[in-house]
Amino acid sequence: MPASSTLTRPTGGELVDVGERPVCRFCRASLSRTFCDLGMSPPSNAYRTAADLRKPETFFPLHAYVCESCWLVQLEQFQAPHEIFTDYAYFSSYSESWLAHCRRYVETMIDRLGLGPGSRVVEVASNDGYLLQYFRQAGVPVLGIEPAANVAEVAISKGIPTRVAFFGKATAEAVRAEGSADLLLGNNVLAHVPDINDFVAGLAALLGPAGTITMEFPHLLELIRHNQFDTIYHEHFSYLSLLAVQRIFAAHGLSIHDVERLPTHGGSLRIFARHAGCGGAAAAGVAALLAEERAAGLETPAAYDAFRTRVEETKRDVLEFLIATRREGRRVVGYGAAAKGNTLLNYCGIRGDFLDYVVDRSPHKQGRFLPGTQLPILPPERIAETKPDYLLILPWNLTDEVVGQMAGIRDWGGRFVVPIPRVTVIE
Repeated sequence: MPASSTLTRPTGGELVDVGERPVCRFCRASLSRTFCDLGMSPPSNAYRTAADLRKPETFFPLHAYVCESCWLVQLEQFQAPHEIFTDYAYFSSYSESWLAHCRRYVETMIDRLGLGPGSRVVEVASNDGYLLQYFRQAGVPVLGIEPAANVAEVAISKGIPTRVAFFGKATAEAVRAEGSADLLLGNNVLAHVPDINDFVAGLAALLGPAGTITMEFPHLLELIRHNQFDTIYHEHFSYLSLLAVQRIFAAHGLSIHDVERLPTHGGSLRIFARHAGCGGAAAAGVAALLAEERAAGLETPAAYDAFRTRVEETKRDVLEFLIATRREGRRVVGYGAAAKGNTLLNYCGIRGDFLDYVVDRSPHKQGRFLPGTQLPILPPERIAETKPDYLLILPWNLTDEVVGQMAGIRDWGGRFVVPIPRVTVIE
């Protein structure tokens, strides 16, 4: 895609064309309306080593557009997938609440679909085997497809068969030669694929004749309602409504027959899809949610134009809190070296003058530095040693889990701060 630096945005939603426009990754229409422009930012998971700190760092435009033809919200692609996902720093198994969510999913799918020893479950972007392990424990044959070799190695060590590959139609056809999928699932991957047509075509190719697809992804409507702009980062190429996903799946011969709302990641959807013409009518919830999205204006420019103003106000609120806190002589540290946190910190310009450091439970991140801000990532134990006044929870979707794990900060009068949807102090 052409670089968005060829375009400039005035105060309205429309762009002034000063060169070649980017185009929609699904329908190829020209993109001209801004959803959210967060300036220049490094890739959110490009964590730095100490040796890297003296080297240049690459920043890309973090500018989300909305296609006024199919209403898909999206970023341009500046890196090839292998540059982002081949050696990946995110391991799903370090979130206890996420593991519990996956365990419940497995139990529900086994019951709903009647899965057993004669079935085949395939997960796309299977990470470290965080979910497939529960199917395997229940005696259901599984296969993971994961592009990050370092993460796939962990899954394989757990006994989860895993193919190291990027998913698309070619990979799907190769896997299909060994058997189709009765259940084909992907959690938080649909937003991560730059070629969404090739990806969904792959789903259609691998799915068995009477099989079921489930995909979970953050819901664009919740992102807008709750000001979740920090979920915009370079490896999230698309921001998905049911309206847009339905169009994309239909273009590849797949129909969405059910949908569930989930609390994960600030509000997500789980869609159920099958080959078009297979099965009866869609559940009433599908039509109801499509109507809700239309009523919220997701097929009109106004809903997208209003979002930018709220984002800018949040930036001012976060900085005002940190400036006031520092002037009072109080110390703030961050919890969670999460991608969404890196978007927030870089957009707001928050570095070592506001935060002392960030902690994370993952040993794969400890000892590194956040991209852009260069803040050190330390083990959570460091908090008890330094006794900060405030703990800024960057993965706000895990607030309850973090508050429970770090309740000890209250012993010295420490308090929690959540930045999204607005700055909130938890006593």
